[in-house]
Amino acid sequence: MTTGRSEQLEALAAAYEAGGGHAATLFDRSSASLSVSGNAVIGSNEIPGVHIEGTALPNGVRAIITVDPGAVVPRPVHLCFGVVPEEGVQEIVSEYRIGDGARVAFVAHCTFPNALRVRHVMNARMHIGKRAEMTYSETHFHGDRGGAEVLPALKVFLDEGGVLKNEFRLTRGTVGRLQAEYDAEVGRDAVCEFYAKVYGKMEDRIVVRESIFLNGENARGLAKSRIVSSDRCQSEVIGEVVGNAPFSRGHIDCVEILKGAHARASAVPRLVVVDDRAKLTHEAAIGSVDKKQVETLMARGLGEDEAVDVVVRGMLR
Repeated sequence: MTTGRSEQLEALAAAYEAGGGHAATLFDRSSASLSVSGNAVIGSNEIPGVHIEGTALPNGVRAIITVDPGAVVPRPVHLCFGVVPEEGVQEIVSEYRIGDGARVAFVAHCTFPNALRVRHVMNARMHIGKRAEMTYSETHFHGDRGGAEVLPALKVFLDEGGVLKNEFRLTRGTVGRLQAEYDAEVGRDAVCEFYAKVYGKMEDRIVVRESIFLNGENARGLAKSRIVSSDRCQSEVIGEVVGNAPFSRGHIDCVEILKGAHARASAVPRLVVVDDRAKLTHEAAIGSVDKKQVETLMARGLGEDEAVDVVVRGMLR
């Protein structure tokens, strides 16, 4: 590793810590990892069963991560994508190939701690093989200046018996502009779960769209969102489940909380039944913080703003 890359990795590690990660994991040779700063791969580590290819693009990086069939990866694979300067563009084109029967967890951090004019585009594809299991936990930190524009798009393909649990979390700092789009094609006996937890503030704009297509018999799908809009933040959640196969089951669960008279939120659940043996359900709620919970905390000595924040963060946990 060159001195320049070493300095970049140290700066990215500091940003990683600021976003809630543990920077030591980026230097742990016993875990697979990939670190990308701007359009440069500044750190990469493979372990038996996990293969990582990173190639620089003009404004970002192409990454292909392959997990061998039958591999059981004992520790999470750590990913870090970041832009440390105030301005920049980062485009990540990623592909995850999870072999039949494999089991793996990913912990990803996307951090833009100084963002004033930063644009981050993520185009990802995941192919989960037969009876393979994958969890993907992605945490974002965009700093406090509202200057990030983040556009993640994910396309998932689940083979027979495959399992994916995918979580997107952005609860610290500001959001800026977020437009997240997730699509899943779910095969026979496979399970896909999408989770989104976002805390919007100031002038933040949040759009989350999740679509799950239950194409195989006994396929299962869940789209669960928890969005908080405060100050003048505007949020929209669009959840869609399509029951294409017999005995498939799908559910949309969306809760949006408003803080302040100028925040705005909308929720649009969409259920489509193609096979009449499919069963799809949804629940959506938009409202304010539970007053009884706030009053209980205030009775224990917290101020009103502190009490509201405790309730909100409890929901996002």
